[in-house]
Amino acid sequence: MSSSTRRRISVLGSTGSIGTSTLDVLDHLGGASAFEVPALTGMGNIDLLAAQARRCGAGFAVTADPGRYRDLKDALSGSGIEAGAGPDALVEAGQRPADFVMAGIVGIAGLAPTLAAAATGADIGLANKECLVSAGDLFTSAVEAGGGRLLPVDSEHNAIFQVLEADQRHAVERIILTASGGPFRKFSRAEMQAVTPEMAAAHPNWSMGTKISIDSASMFNKALEMIEARHLFGLRPEQIEVIIHPQSVIHSLVGYCDGSVLAQLGAPDMRMAIGYAIAYPRRATLPVERLDLAALARLDFAAPDETLFPALALARLAMQRGGQQGAVLNGAKEIALEAFMQGRIGFLAMADIVAGVMEAMAGLPAASSIDDVYAADREARRLARAGISAGA
Repeated sequence: MSSSTRRRISVLGSTGSIGTSTLDVLDHLGGASAFEVPALTGMGNIDLLAAQARRCGAGFAVTADPGRYRDLKDALSGSGIEAGAGPDALVEAGQRPADFVMAGIVGIAGLAPTLAAAATGADIGLANKECLVSAGDLFTSAVEAGGGRLLPVDSEHNAIFQVLEADQRHAVERIILTASGGPFRKFSRAEMQAVTPEMAAAHPNWSMGTKISIDSASMFNKALEMIEARHLFGLRPEQIEVIIHPQSVIHSLVGYCDGSVLAQLGAPDMRMAIGYAIAYPRRATLPVERLDLAALARLDFAAPDETLFPALALARLAMQRGGQQGAVLNGAKEIALEAFMQGRIGFLAMADIVAGVMEAMAGLPAASSIDDVYAADREARRLARAGISAGA
């Protein structure tokens, strides 16, 4: 911890939905009087990144796009804030001394800077899925070696973290990840075949980016969360369940050997999970909606139909096979998602592409380095592109 009275918090991916919510929470909890911001990173929204950096007095602002360095430097002119651009600068941002680092960069691009942050011993607020899906054992080992804490920020994992009694992990029978079911939970298979990218991007409960919303609609998002949960909580694949819960009020549950099931409830607002991670082990007063259970009146649940959402079965297969199947699933999914967004394949074809790539790379051994993870990711993407082209 810094000797300063201000806590040092860096935000990797500050211009995305997680990053903007994180800065909103920091403002609410005291802003510059309570927090020092060693580093912020973003992608192409230079104006927003520069405005954020100026507002919180960041020491270092980085765009992931190496071609936008001059734009960022000009936008920060006169502020005294250091500018950087490209993958190496992202890693440097992760290495800047901090007490807590919010890992909100979307995709495999977030792996290297988050690993760099873990090595410094900072607590990691983990919202990046690829750190655990693609490099689970490597990443958890890096956090342990660094001496920091891994604090999950995904609402589902954060909920489990809140109700998973530290001295009763041996008594856990199962965890239950909730899923809204997205906009298509009542669709037939024929209707799913006709889903467009615009339809899939309209999430009924959460405010998220286009890619994440489509991942949620296909339940690939939930598939990745299943793999994450295994690494976060040391569970066997058969202990991880998914339930459809349209209201998104119960964020996840833990079932114990005595039959008790503990749940964490709250409004669908990411600031709740973000604030919990930042303030942990205390609880901070947050500007989020308070639940009115009488107004809600009912909470609904249903088992997911894996003929409509085959991503869930693919996640279980990846966990059972081990090796680098998580990295393969994620890399292939990214290419299939892009193809769907471009109108080149149908909604359900995304899972078919991923399944084919996973089968082709089923014998890949576990990663021993980050380079192994990148190699598996590249090959999965290559095979996915080839499969899409062959079916065109």
